[in-house]
Amino acid sequence: MRKTNLIKKSSILFLATLLMSLFFVGCSDDDDDEYGNWVESSAFNGDSRANSVSFTIGDKGYLVTGYDGDDFLADTWEYNSSENYWIKKADFPGVARSSAVGFSINGKGYLGTGFNSELDEEELKDFWEYDPTTDTWTQKADFGGTARYAAIGFSIGNDGYIGTGYDGSEQKDFWKYDVASNTWEQSVGFSGQKRKDASVFTIDDVAYIGLGIHNNAYEEDFYAFNGNTWTRLTDLDDDEDDDDDYSILLSSGAAFSLDGKGYVTTGIAGSINTNAWEYSPATDTWEELPVFEGSARQNASTFTFDTKAFVLMGRSGNYYFDDVWEFRPYELENEDD
Repeated sequence: MRKTNLIKKSSILFLATLLMSLFFVGCSDDDDDEYGNWVESSAFNGDSRANSVSFTIGDKGYLVTGYDGDDFLADTWEYNSSENYWIKKADFPGVARSSAVGFSINGKGYLGTGFNSELDEEELKDFWEYDPTTDTWTQKADFGGTARYAAIGFSIGNDGYIGTGYDGSEQKDFWKYDVASNTWEQSVGFSGQKRKDASVFTIDDVAYIGLGIHNNAYEEDFYAFNGNTWTRLTDLDDDEDDDDDYSILLSSGAAFSLDGKGYVTTGIAGSINTNAWEYSPATDTWEELPVFEGSARQNASTFTFDTKAFVLMGRSGNYYFDDVWEFRPYELENEDD
Protein backbone atom coordinates (compact mmCIF):
# COMPACT_ATOMS: atom_id res chain seq x y z
CA MET A 1 0.00 0.00 0.00
CA ARG A 2 2.83 2.31 0.91
CA LYS A 3 4.65 1.49 -2.35
CA THR A 4 1.48 2.21 -4.36
CA ASN A 5 1.11 5.64 -2.73
CA LEU A 6 4.73 6.51 -3.54
CA ILE A 7 4.17 5.56 -7.19
CA LYS A 8 1.03 7.69 -7.32
CA LYS A 9 2.81 10.65 -5.74
CA SER A 10 5.75 10.28 -8.15
CA SER A 11 3.37 10.14 -11.10
CA ILE A 12 1.54 13.24 -9.97
CA LEU A 13 4.83 15.12 -9.46
CA PHE A 14 6.05 14.07 -12.91
CA LEU A 15 2.82 15.20 -14.58
CA ALA A 16 2.91 18.52 -12.71
CA THR A 17 6.53 19.11 -13.75
CA LEU A 18 5.73 18.22 -17.35
CA LEU A 19 2.77 20.58 -17.44
CA MET A 20 4.82 23.44 -15.97
CA SER A 21 7.58 22.83 -18.52
CA LEU A 22 5.10 22.90 -21.39
CA PHE A 23 3.55 26.08 -19.98
CA PHE A 24 6.85 27.95 -19.81
CA VAL A 25 8.03 26.69 -23.20
CA GLY A 26 4.71 27.76 -24.68
CA CYS A 27 5.04 31.23 -23.15
CA SER A 28 8.57 31.58 -24.49
CA ASP A 29 7.45 30.58 -27.99
CA ASP A 30 4.52 33.02 -27.84
CA ASP A 31 6.85 35.85 -26.90
CA ASP A 32 9.12 35.01 -29.85
CA ASP A 33 6.12 34.98 -32.20
CA GLU A 34 4.75 38.25 -30.88
CA TYR A 35 7.85 40.41 -30.81
CA GLY A 36 10.35 40.90 -33.56
CA ASN A 37 9.08 37.91 -35.50
CA TRP A 38 10.25 37.45 -39.10
CA VAL A 39 8.23 35.16 -41.36
CA GLU A 40 9.55 34.05 -44.76
CA SER A 41 7.15 34.87 -47.60
CA SER A 42 6.92 33.80 -51.23
CA ALA A 43 10.36 33.86 -52.83
CA PHE A 44 10.98 36.41 -55.57
CA ASN A 45 10.25 35.08 -59.08
CA GLY A 46 13.09 36.91 -60.80
CA ASP A 47 16.88 36.73 -60.52
CA SER A 48 18.57 37.11 -57.15
CA ARG A 49 19.89 40.65 -56.72
CA ALA A 50 20.95 43.54 -54.52
CA ASN A 51 20.89 47.35 -54.74
CA SER A 52 17.41 47.39 -56.28
CA VAL A 53 14.85 50.21 -56.18
CA SER A 54 11.65 49.49 -54.26
CA PHE A 55 8.46 51.46 -53.70
CA THR A 56 4.86 50.67 -52.78
CA ILE A 57 1.54 51.76 -54.31
CA GLY A 58 -1.58 50.63 -52.46
CA ASP A 59 -1.16 46.96 -51.54
CA LYS A 60 1.41 46.37 -54.29
CA GLY A 61 5.17 46.54 -54.00
CA TYR A 62 7.47 47.22 -56.95
CA LEU A 63 11.05 46.02 -57.30
CA VAL A 64 13.06 47.49 -60.17
CA THR A 65 16.68 47.29 -61.44
CA GLY A 66 19.61 46.09 -59.31
CA TYR A 67 22.68 43.94 -59.81
CA ASP A 68 22.87 40.11 -59.73
CA GLY A 69 26.65 39.67 -59.54
CA ASP A 70 27.09 39.54 -63.31
CA ASP A 71 24.67 42.00 -64.90
CA PHE A 72 23.00 45.31 -64.23
CA LEU A 73 19.25 44.80 -64.39
CA ALA A 74 16.29 46.70 -65.85
CA ASP A 75 13.30 44.49 -65.09
CA THR A 76 10.20 45.53 -63.12
CA TRP A 77 8.34 43.21 -60.73
CA GLU A 78 5.09 43.68 -58.83
CA TYR A 79 4.46 42.01 -55.46
CA ASN A 80 0.86 41.46 -54.33
CA SER A 81 1.10 41.77 -50.55
CA SER A 82 -2.46 40.57 -49.98
CA GLU A 83 -2.09 37.31 -51.95
CA ASN A 84 1.70 36.86 -51.59
CA TYR A 85 2.73 36.44 -55.25
CA TRP A 86 4.85 38.19 -57.91
CA ILE A 87 4.06 39.36 -61.48
CA LYS A 88 6.60 40.59 -64.03
CA LYS A 89 5.69 43.99 -65.46
CA ALA A 90 7.05 46.19 -68.27
CA ASP A 91 10.82 46.46 -68.21
CA PHE A 92 12.35 49.73 -67.08
CA PRO A 93 13.34 51.46 -70.39
CA GLY A 94 16.24 53.46 -69.01
CA VAL A 95 19.82 52.28 -68.57
CA ALA A 96 20.11 49.12 -66.48
CA ARG A 97 21.58 50.09 -63.10
CA SER A 98 22.12 49.44 -59.44
CA SER A 99 22.14 51.70 -56.34
CA ALA A 100 19.38 53.99 -57.66
CA VAL A 101 16.60 55.44 -55.46
CA GLY A 102 12.83 55.35 -55.65
CA PHE A 103 9.62 56.51 -53.97
CA SER A 104 5.92 56.81 -54.75
CA ILE A 105 3.57 59.81 -54.94
CA ASN A 106 -0.17 59.83 -55.71
CA GLY A 107 -0.33 56.31 -57.10
CA LYS A 108 2.81 56.50 -59.25
CA GLY A 109 6.36 55.33 -58.71
CA TYR A 110 9.56 57.27 -59.33
CA LEU A 111 13.13 56.10 -59.97
CA GLY A 112 16.34 58.04 -60.50
CA THR A 113 20.13 58.22 -60.22
CA GLY A 114 22.19 55.01 -59.93
CA PHE A 115 25.30 53.38 -61.30
CA ASN A 116 26.44 51.24 -64.22
CA SER A 117 30.16 50.50 -64.49
CA GLU A 118 29.81 49.52 -68.16
CA LEU A 119 29.08 53.13 -69.18
CA ASP A 120 31.59 55.88 -69.95
CA GLU A 121 29.82 58.00 -67.34
CA GLU A 122 29.21 55.47 -64.59
CA GLU A 123 27.01 57.66 -62.37
CA LEU A 124 23.48 58.48 -63.55
CA LYS A 125 21.03 61.34 -63.03
CA ASP A 126 18.04 60.49 -65.25
CA PHE A 127 14.63 60.30 -63.59
CA TRP A 128 11.54 58.23 -64.48
CA GLU A 129 7.87 57.83 -63.56
CA TYR A 130 6.00 54.50 -63.47
CA ASP A 131 2.21 54.31 -63.88
CA PRO A 132 0.90 50.93 -62.64
CA THR A 133 -2.54 51.43 -64.21
CA THR A 134 -1.03 51.43 -67.72
CA ASP A 135 2.18 49.56 -66.83
CA THR A 136 4.27 52.24 -68.54
CA TRP A 137 7.43 54.21 -67.77
CA THR A 138 7.87 57.88 -68.74
CA GLN A 139 11.12 59.82 -68.57
CA LYS A 140 10.94 63.04 -66.55
CA ALA A 141 13.29 65.96 -65.93
CA ASP A 142 16.77 64.87 -64.91
CA PHE A 143 17.63 64.97 -61.22
CA GLY A 144 18.74 68.48 -60.24
CA GLY A 145 21.97 67.53 -58.50
CA THR A 146 25.07 65.80 -59.81
CA ALA A 147 24.90 62.28 -61.25
CA ARG A 148 25.35 59.87 -58.34
CA TYR A 149 24.55 56.56 -56.70
CA ALA A 150 24.08 55.24 -53.13
CA ALA A 151 21.81 58.20 -52.37
CA ILE A 152 18.49 58.11 -50.50
CA GLY A 153 15.05 58.96 -51.85
CA PHE A 154 11.70 59.53 -50.13
CA SER A 155 8.43 61.41 -50.51
CA ILE A 156 6.68 63.86 -48.19
CA GLY A 157 3.16 64.76 -49.24
CA ASN A 158 3.15 65.51 -52.95
CA ASP A 159 6.89 66.11 -53.24
CA GLY A 160 9.81 63.76 -53.76
CA TYR A 161 13.34 64.17 -52.39
CA ILE A 162 16.74 62.79 -53.31
CA GLY A 163 19.89 63.53 -51.33
CA THR A 164 23.33 62.42 -50.15
CA GLY A 165 25.10 59.72 -52.20
CA TYR A 166 28.36 59.42 -54.10
CA ASP A 167 29.41 61.24 -57.29
CA GLY A 168 33.14 60.66 -56.95
CA SER A 169 32.99 61.80 -53.35
CA GLU A 170 30.28 61.68 -50.70
CA GLN A 171 27.57 64.34 -50.86
CA LYS A 172 25.08 65.97 -48.45
CA ASP A 173 22.80 68.04 -50.71
CA PHE A 174 19.03 67.42 -50.98
CA TRP A 175 16.77 68.20 -53.94
CA LYS A 176 12.96 68.44 -54.10
CA TYR A 177 10.98 67.19 -57.08
CA ASP A 178 7.67 68.93 -57.89
CA VAL A 179 5.42 66.42 -59.65
CA ALA A 180 3.00 69.00 -61.05
CA SER A 181 5.68 71.17 -62.72
CA ASN A 182 8.20 68.35 -63.35
CA THR A 183 10.98 70.51 -61.87
CA TRP A 184 13.73 70.22 -59.27
CA GLU A 185 14.90 72.75 -56.71
CA GLN A 186 17.55 72.43 -54.04
CA SER A 187 16.26 71.98 -50.51
CA VAL A 188 18.55 73.74 -48.04
CA GLY A 189 19.04 73.49 -44.31
CA PHE A 190 20.61 70.05 -43.80
CA SER A 191 23.59 70.55 -41.48
CA GLY A 192 24.56 66.90 -41.20
CA GLN A 193 27.64 65.22 -42.55
CA LYS A 194 28.24 64.01 -46.09
CA ARG A 195 27.52 60.32 -46.63
CA LYS A 196 26.65 57.47 -48.94
CA ASP A 197 24.65 54.30 -48.25
CA ALA A 198 22.55 56.08 -45.64
CA SER A 199 19.09 55.00 -44.43
CA VAL A 200 15.72 56.75 -44.39
CA PHE A 201 12.19 55.95 -43.25
CA THR A 202 9.11 58.18 -43.09
CA ILE A 203 6.46 58.44 -40.37
CA ASP A 204 3.46 60.80 -40.67
CA ASP A 205 5.08 62.85 -43.46
CA VAL A 206 8.36 63.23 -41.56
CA ALA A 207 11.54 61.68 -42.95
CA TYR A 208 14.10 60.30 -40.50
CA ILE A 209 17.61 60.23 -41.95
CA GLY A 210 20.89 58.83 -40.66
CA LEU A 211 23.59 56.16 -40.79
CA GLY A 212 25.83 55.74 -43.84
CA ILE A 213 29.55 56.20 -44.33
CA HIS A 214 31.87 59.14 -45.09
CA ASN A 215 35.64 58.91 -45.53
CA ASN A 216 35.40 55.24 -44.44
CA ALA A 217 33.86 56.23 -41.10
CA TYR A 218 30.30 55.56 -39.93
CA GLU A 219 28.17 58.64 -39.39
CA GLU A 220 26.29 58.90 -36.08
CA ASP A 221 24.12 62.02 -36.59
CA PHE A 222 20.36 61.55 -37.00
CA TYR A 223 17.81 64.04 -38.37
CA ALA A 224 14.09 64.57 -38.90
CA PHE A 225 12.83 66.52 -41.93
CA ASN A 226 9.20 67.61 -42.46
CA GLY A 227 9.65 69.18 -45.89
CA ASN A 228 10.51 72.59 -44.44
CA THR A 229 12.62 72.18 -41.31
CA TRP A 230 15.53 69.95 -40.37
CA THR A 231 15.78 68.91 -36.71
CA ARG A 232 18.79 67.15 -35.25
CA LEU A 233 17.79 64.25 -33.01
CA THR A 234 19.75 62.12 -30.54
CA ASP A 235 22.90 60.72 -32.10
CA LEU A 236 22.96 57.06 -33.06
CA ASP A 237 26.01 56.47 -30.89
CA ASP A 238 24.47 57.69 -27.63
CA ASP A 239 26.44 56.83 -24.51
CA GLU A 240 25.63 59.87 -22.39
CA ASP A 241 22.87 58.10 -20.46
CA ASP A 242 24.17 54.97 -18.72
CA ASP A 243 20.61 53.62 -18.48
CA ASP A 244 19.85 53.99 -22.17
CA ASP A 245 23.05 53.86 -24.18
CA TYR A 246 23.29 52.30 -27.62
CA SER A 247 25.41 52.34 -30.73
CA ILE A 248 23.82 51.95 -34.17
CA LEU A 249 26.56 52.56 -36.69
CA LEU A 250 26.16 50.91 -40.07
CA SER A 251 25.83 51.48 -43.79
CA SER A 252 23.85 49.78 -46.56
CA GLY A 253 21.10 48.85 -44.11
CA ALA A 254 17.39 48.19 -44.72
CA ALA A 255 15.03 50.80 -43.26
CA PHE A 256 11.23 50.98 -43.10
CA SER A 257 8.37 52.20 -40.90
CA LEU A 258 5.30 50.44 -39.51
CA ASP A 259 2.59 51.46 -37.03
CA GLY A 260 4.26 54.75 -36.16
CA LYS A 261 7.71 53.28 -35.48
CA GLY A 262 10.88 53.21 -37.58
CA TYR A 263 13.07 50.16 -38.13
CA VAL A 264 16.62 49.52 -39.32
CA THR A 265 18.11 46.07 -39.88
CA THR A 266 20.91 44.20 -41.68
CA GLY A 267 23.67 46.21 -43.40
CA ILE A 268 27.38 46.59 -42.67
CA ALA A 269 28.59 47.30 -39.14
CA GLY A 270 32.23 46.30 -39.51
CA SER A 271 30.84 43.19 -41.21
CA ILE A 272 27.41 42.25 -42.50
CA ASN A 273 24.95 41.64 -39.68
CA THR A 274 21.39 40.71 -38.72
CA ASN A 275 20.84 43.28 -35.96
CA ALA A 276 17.45 45.02 -35.82
CA TRP A 277 16.48 48.29 -34.12
CA GLU A 278 13.18 50.08 -33.48
CA TYR A 279 12.86 53.89 -33.27
CA SER A 280 10.10 55.68 -31.34
CA PRO A 281 9.65 59.27 -32.59
CA ALA A 282 7.58 60.22 -29.52
CA THR A 283 10.58 59.69 -27.22
CA ASP A 284 13.45 59.95 -29.74
CA THR A 285 14.80 56.62 -28.51
CA TRP A 286 15.92 53.32 -30.02
CA GLU A 287 15.38 49.78 -28.77
CA GLU A 288 17.26 46.70 -29.93
CA LEU A 289 15.00 43.94 -31.25
CA PRO A 290 15.47 40.22 -31.88
CA VAL A 291 17.65 39.81 -34.94
CA PHE A 292 16.53 39.55 -38.55
CA GLU A 293 15.98 35.82 -39.08
CA GLY A 294 17.23 35.61 -42.66
CA SER A 295 20.91 35.42 -43.58
CA ALA A 296 23.11 38.42 -42.84
CA ARG A 297 23.24 40.77 -45.82
CA GLN A 298 23.73 44.28 -47.16
CA ASN A 299 21.94 46.38 -49.79
CA ALA A 300 18.55 44.75 -49.23
CA SER A 301 15.26 46.36 -50.29
CA THR A 302 12.10 47.04 -48.29
CA PHE A 303 8.34 47.31 -48.80
CA THR A 304 6.08 49.15 -46.35
CA PHE A 305 2.29 48.80 -46.47
CA ASP A 306 -0.42 49.96 -44.04
CA THR A 307 -0.20 46.82 -41.89
CA LYS A 308 2.81 44.93 -43.27
CA ALA A 309 6.51 45.46 -43.90
CA PHE A 310 9.05 43.33 -45.76
CA VAL A 311 12.82 43.04 -46.18
CA LEU A 312 13.97 41.31 -49.34
CA MET A 313 16.93 40.59 -51.62
CA GLY A 314 20.43 41.87 -50.80
CA ARG A 315 23.81 40.22 -50.89
CA SER A 316 26.53 38.64 -48.77
CA GLY A 317 29.85 39.00 -50.54
CA ASN A 318 29.30 37.48 -53.99
CA TYR A 319 26.13 35.66 -52.97
CA TYR A 320 22.86 37.34 -53.98
CA PHE A 321 19.52 36.62 -52.31
CA ASP A 322 15.98 36.19 -53.65
CA ASP A 323 14.17 35.62 -50.34
CA VAL A 324 11.40 37.80 -48.89
CA TRP A 325 10.81 38.27 -45.14
CA GLU A 326 7.76 39.82 -43.50
CA PHE A 327 8.29 41.64 -40.19
CA ARG A 328 5.55 41.10 -37.59
CA PRO A 329 6.09 43.42 -34.63
CA TYR A 330 4.80 43.14 -31.10
CA GLU A 331 1.01 43.12 -30.72
CA LEU A 332 0.00 45.44 -27.91
CA GLU A 333 -3.13 43.49 -27.05
CA ASN A 334 -0.96 40.59 -25.82
CA GLU A 335 0.91 42.63 -23.22
CA ASP A 336 -1.62 41.82 -20.50
CA ASP A 337 -1.69 38.07 -21.20
